[in-house]
Amino acid sequence: MSFIWPSLLLMLFLVPVLVLFYLRLQARRRRLAARYGSLGLVHDTQGSGLGKRRHVPATIFLSGITILLFSLSRPQATVSVPKIQGTVMLTFDVSGSMAADDLKPTRMEAAKAAAKQFVQNQPTGVSIGVVVFSDGGISVQPPTDNRAETLETIDRLVPRRGTSIGNGILVALNTIVIDAGDPPILNTNTNNSSDPKVTPVPAPQGWYPSAVIVLLTDGENNQDPDPAMAAQLAADLGVRVYTVGIGTPGGTTLEVEGFTVHTSLDEPMLQFIASETGGAYYNAGNEEELRKIYNDLKPKLSIKPEEMEMTSIFAGAGMIVFLLGGLLSLLWFGHVP
Repeated sequence: MSFIWPSLLLMLFLVPVLVLFYLRLQARRRRLAARYGSLGLVHDTQGSGLGKRRHVPATIFLSGITILLFSLSRPQATVSVPKIQGTVMLTFDVSGSMAADDLKPTRMEAAKAAAKQFVQNQPTGVSIGVVVFSDGGISVQPPTDNRAETLETIDRLVPRRGTSIGNGILVALNTIVIDAGDPPILNTNTNNSSDPKVTPVPAPQGWYPSAVIVLLTDGENNQDPDPAMAAQLAADLGVRVYTVGIGTPGGTTLEVEGFTVHTSLDEPMLQFIASETGGAYYNAGNEEELRKIYNDLKPKLSIKPEEMEMTSIFAGAGMIVFLLGGLLSLLWFGHVP
């Protein structure tokens, strides 16, 4: 338990002072009873059966005061709170092949359109982050519930060079783990700051079933690490990967840095990643199929530790104790001291 105003705990030192004051009053009462009782001026009209019971209401009142003084420090406790929420990492392929036009106007623009429609259909409680990858991977936006910010990030994406699907998945996993407050699972080599290479490092593995990765790519991988290894790590962490195929199986040719390259959609690779992690595969060229992703990615009930202020609970308990003391005093003595 922690406290917002811990200095006010010093007020609890008033409790022993009140105990001493009460004991002093009782001693004075006994002296007066002994002095005037010997003269026949004082009679115990309440009978001799009360005994120590007369101290019970005072003890209860003192307990109530103690609880109220404790509540002034505004105690907090870490409690596990169930919430409907989720984290979605939109992971974009920004390799040179995404400039191909077998999906109009280009694969990149088709991926952005599908992603923006996805963002706009997500319910509250879902945080969305953005990762991009070409020959390396980088997180360009941490998970947030600010939909306008996410849409602006998507609009800024442009095609670049090679393709490393494995790096894209690894960076997305690392962002999920960090967002959950856990140590990162990746080392980053910053020799190339624009596209840092990442490799898994040994770390205690958590479990993140409320987080998913939506991977938007043509599936053509030509860089390490192995996408199968990244998919296995995602499965170990409980993160499902939903793959969205951008392109056509027949493909097309395009000019990349002076070279003519044929590029096509690698559906078997994307289907393997999805099945390995418990996700599903969708084709961006099939609008009816793509709409299924909105129903498949429902936010889940998860349990997260949160700091909860307990002031009202202790204050309420103190008032109940006071009422109990007053009730006993009325029943036994006919008045509230």
